Amino acid sequence: MQTKMARASGGVRVQLTGVRRVFPVLDDAGRAPRGGAPGVVALDGIDLDIAPGAFVALLGPSGCGKSTLLRLVAGLDRADGGAAVVVADEAPGRGGGARAPIAYVFQDAHLLPWRSVLENAALPLELAGAPLDERRAAARSALAQVGLADAGARYPAELSGGMRMRVSLARALVTRPRLLLLDEPFAALDELTRSRLDDELRALWAELGMTVLFVTHSITEAAYLAERAIVLSPRPARIVADRALSLPDERTAALRTEPSFAREVRALQEALESGGA
Repeated sequence: MQTKMARASGGVRVQLTGVRRVFPVLDDAGRAPRGGAPGVVALDGIDLDIAPGAFVALLGPSGCGKSTLLRLVAGLDRADGGAAVVVADEAPGRGGGARAPIAYVFQDAHLLPWRSVLENAALPLELAGAPLDERRAAARSALAQVGLADAGARYPAELSGGMRMRVSLARALVTRPRLLLLDEPFAALDELTRSRLDDELRALWAELGMTVLFVTHSITEAAYLAERAIVLSPRPARIVADRALSLPDERTAALRTEPSFAREVRALQEALESGGA
């Protein structure tokens, strides 16, 4: 019950209607060739409605358009057809028409090596013009949320891969986003570190209540983290499965050995295979 209450408090609705994205075919000089080449269709007819506060995993084969979809939702790219809309005025106590804070976490932490951990975490607020004391306080709070309260004075070269990804996550959380987009953030990490970060991410989602879209190639990670999984076909991406995961709100490592978890993993595997992955 506690998790459901947290989820309802801070997330936003994401709606995709008939989304289509086509990338032009360019010649060696980076120009579109004459003759009206049709281009590469990455997404075709994507309809998706994600409730405020939901945790949704996006699965699909490499190159199918998962990252493209995430970029469209973030406003970093434009659809060639349809619409991708973030509805920012549905959370209680929020004024209508306000732009929802959106945070994006990439597979690479992309930390600035000459800046301390605290300065890296505070960067979004610095770019937004926040006062020094305010952004440092917010960065310290975000670092504490990801278990790095004592690492603010260190530099990226002194950190492990898992710690660098924690800093990247703290940098995303420092703006208190209502929509968190993650593009395979833990893919390059060892299995133990990845499992720990999965647990921490799920706990942060339950605490903060933001809407989360998580791209992953790992079926077990998708089943463990999300409450809903979207399976995409090979390019051009279409939705081949939209599955609500019948698993408990509270998730621990023991869940991975349960028959219910195995059933969900198997169902997602079958959806990927039937979709041509």
